[in-house]
Amino acid sequence: MCNLYRSTSGSDAQAVWKAGNPLAIDWPGGIVGPRKNGLFLRPARGGDGLAMVVGRWGLIPWFADTADIRYSTNNARAEEVAHKPSYKLAWQRGQRCIIPADWFDEPNWETGRNVWWRFRRADGAPWGLAGLWNAWTDRRTGEVIESYTLLTLNADHHPVMRRMHKPDPALPADAQDKRSVIAIEADDVERWLRGPVEQARGLLQPPAESLLHHGPAVQMGD
Repeated sequence: MCNLYRSTSGSDAQAVWKAGNPLAIDWPGGIVGPRKNGLFLRPARGGDGLAMVVGRWGLIPWFADTADIRYSTNNARAEEVAHKPSYKLAWQRGQRCIIPADWFDEPNWETGRNVWWRFRRADGAPWGLAGLWNAWTDRRTGEVIESYTLLTLNADHHPVMRRMHKPDPALPADAQDKRSVIAIEADDVERWLRGPVEQARGLLQPPAESLLHHGPAVQMGD
C-alpha cells in the first residue's frame, strides 16, 4: 500500500500530459496523505484530451451517506476492483485515472524497524500512477466531491517492491501479499483511460525495476 506521496504541480502535469483545466494548473503540488487533496487526470468530458482535477485521495463510493466514510479507500487492490462494492461501479464505468506523483514512499522493515524508502523515476519524470475516480453527490446539500483511489497489485515476486512493508512471519516469503503501485507509461495513457477493460487489465503491472530510483527517504530528499 501507499500512504504518502508528493503530488506533481498542475503546471508540471500540464507540461507532461498536455492536460487542460486552468483552475487545476494553479495546483501547487505537495505532500499528500489519505483524505487530503491531490491532483488526478481523467478523460476530458465531451471530447478528446485530458482534464486535470483536484480531489480527495480516498474514493467516496456512490452509495456512501456521507463523505466521511469510516474505512480507508485511498488504496484499492487491483485484483478486487471488479467485485468490491466501493470500487466496482467506477471500474465498470471505466472511471480510470492517472495520479501524477513526483515520488511515493513505502515502508522498509529489513533492519527490523520501519525505514521509509522513497521511489522516484530513474528518468527524472513524474510518475503517472493508475487509479479510479468518482464524483460523489451529497444528497442533502447537492455538493459534488471529486475523489480518487490508487490501485495496487501483488508484488511478492518483484525484485524491489517485495522488500517493502512489514513481513508476516506466519506466511512464506512468496505469499506475503506485498503491494506495489502501478505506473502507466506515456504510450499507454490512452489505452488506460479510454480503452476497453481487457486492455486496461493488461496494463496492471508493477513498475519495471529499471524505472526505480529508490532508497531511504532521508537520503533521497524532497
